[in-house]
Amino acid sequence: MKQIVAGVLAHVDAGKTTLSEAMLYVSGQVRRLGRVDHGDAFLDTDALEKRRGITIYSKDAIIDYPGMRLTLLDTPGHVDFAADMERTLGVLDVALLVISAVDGVQGHTETLWRLLERYHVPTIIVINKIDALAPGISRDDVLAGICRRFGDRCVDAGWPGDTADTAGSDGAVSIAGGRPANPDNPDDISDADAHAGSRMERDEDVAALDESALDEFCDTGRISPTIISRMIAQRKLVPCLWTSALQLHGIRYLLDTLANYAPQPHYNKQHDKDFGARVFRVSHDAQHNRLTWLKVTGGELPVKSDIEPYGKIDQIRQYSGAKFDLLQSAPAGTVCAVTGLQGTIPGQGLGAQAGASHPLLEPVLTYTVAASDGTDAHKLLGALHELEDEEPLLHVRWIERLEEIHIQLMGAVQLEIVQELLHTRFGIEVTFDRGGIVYHETIDAPVEGVGHFEPLRHYAEVHLLLEPLERGSGLQFASDCSLDVLDRNWQRLIMTHMREREHLGVLIGAPIADMRITLLTGRAHDKHTEGGDFRQATYRAIREGLMQARQGGHCHVLEPWYRFRLELPADQVGHAMADIQRMSGTFDPPDNDGMTAVLEGEAPVEGMRDYAMEVNAYTHGRGSLTCVSAGYRPCHDEDAVIAAADYDPESDVENTPDSVFCAHGAGYPVKWYKVPEFMHLPFAWQQRS
Repeated sequence: MKQIVAGVLAHVDAGKTTLSEAMLYVSGQVRRLGRVDHGDAFLDTDALEKRRGITIYSKDAIIDYPGMRLTLLDTPGHVDFAADMERTLGVLDVALLVISAVDGVQGHTETLWRLLERYHVPTIIVINKIDALAPGISRDDVLAGICRRFGDRCVDAGWPGDTADTAGSDGAVSIAGGRPANPDNPDDISDADAHAGSRMERDEDVAALDESALDEFCDTGRISPTIISRMIAQRKLVPCLWTSALQLHGIRYLLDTLANYAPQPHYNKQHDKDFGARVFRVSHDAQHNRLTWLKVTGGELPVKSDIEPYGKIDQIRQYSGAKFDLLQSAPAGTVCAVTGLQGTIPGQGLGAQAGASHPLLEPVLTYTVAASDGTDAHKLLGALHELEDEEPLLHVRWIERLEEIHIQLMGAVQLEIVQELLHTRFGIEVTFDRGGIVYHETIDAPVEGVGHFEPLRHYAEVHLLLEPLERGSGLQFASDCSLDVLDRNWQRLIMTHMREREHLGVLIGAPIADMRITLLTGRAHDKHTEGGDFRQATYRAIREGLMQARQGGHCHVLEPWYRFRLELPADQVGHAMADIQRMSGTFDPPDNDGMTAVLEGEAPVEGMRDYAMEVNAYTHGRGSLTCVSAGYRPCHDEDAVIAAADYDPESDVENTPDSVFCAHGAGYPVKWYKVPEFMHLPFAWQQRS
């Protein structure tokens, strides 16, 4: 039987959770059809989700259906919680991208499509709310709009034409053998034994997308399900199905299509040594047990397994909604939550599984948070660190020189959720200031940084190569140090220290990004070196290298940009274009039909974040602005940002670039620019160059 993991993704209000609910009901997994607006949806298990009517956390449910066992992951649709959704992509076998037939492709829908491309996730588009189409708008019109955005590989996979999928008295739905006629095209009638998706097997447009499919179609007049499944797996084909989840139209047809054509991955299940898993979420249950949510990608995971260095697994829980079953072992392909592990991070790989790439979606706003009820900063910081354990992109930081707590957020809705969580879970009332921009720093030329830490009876020296990478690469870490020079255990420790903290730049104290940091060489002392010595030497080497780059003019500030779509009255388009140019943004020629103009382009977040209110004012409520992340780019007003930050890297004692050497039985500090005169090892990169 086919075993697949499918994720449901959508722009907010496209009907994503309603579709998941309908799939559970039609398949007989639930006896009563819940609704998001009634607060009783099976997958909206959190009190905050029920109260707000939105999905905040990814949830899973098990669907046993003829021909397959489906693990369904319902992901957040609101852009403020898109980071949770992005981490889920790494465990999916297929994605159901839900698009509202009424609203069409939205800005966040395009972001989801780019993410699915980036992570190479096979995709099926589900066009929902087809019952709400305006008069005169046909399926062809809707599909044409999707193809304009996503290409000709988006192909109509058919429509069941049912009046509704109806459940029997036992909650299970009987499966009809045939497919009724397509109501939009009376000539499109299947033969008596047609199955869901059979339209694709006879579609010349599908055959034209793949050479082997075209050969088979020319020989037999059909395309086999095996070839169609392979085309979906390779993203050469994106079937488009039609549903009305609230009315239960097309749900059985969707499930049958998944059973017939969804690609199933192949796992190595033979040996324990091949165990691998991908972590996609961390949470805490009502008893404050830490849950690590993962998908087993190879081998098998038994209870009481030791996962170094994170601990021993106490329980393996397979959730479906709020309830779970305890498993003694989880084979490859299983999505589960385990207890007993500490320090796991969403996105990381366990065992033989490689970690995920740097996330595309990151917060672009930073806020100062303070307790308004007299709670001391230490308690508040502890509560925020627990939330950060679940959502690492919060990047909670205590700024010693300001005595402030800073966190990073995606937007106003996430801010409100964090505020409510601090109140309900920890009993702390907090306030936030107006958010600032989350800048990054990078370099444009390679540099070798040196860190030396040698107080009395301690010793470590580290040489690191800092190199620039392409935008959006994040931080990458490597070792090019011979085991003859530095033992493997010390090298592993240095690599851990490179990864374990957020390293700050030296221009404005912003996190560094888009660099590769490589261990070149190092030295330990047989008697005096301790683990913490290499931590200090590693941190100082990174900072010393950045200071060298700054001195040479090779450090730069990066700022976040938005990709925007602005719809407004045609007579206001000149106003909008002038505003975008003032922000240092760019735009394509406007699409103008005489009444309404559509302006698309990209601009810095700094200029765009309050622009929606300006648009509403000068268009008198007739304009609409949609923004999605477009990544980071060189800051358009770098000098002004540096001056406003007023950051002195040499006064930042928590991130010092200086080193410590020892003479006459005592340690003494050496300024970063004098370290090359005192270091014990020669420059490694310059020699190799």
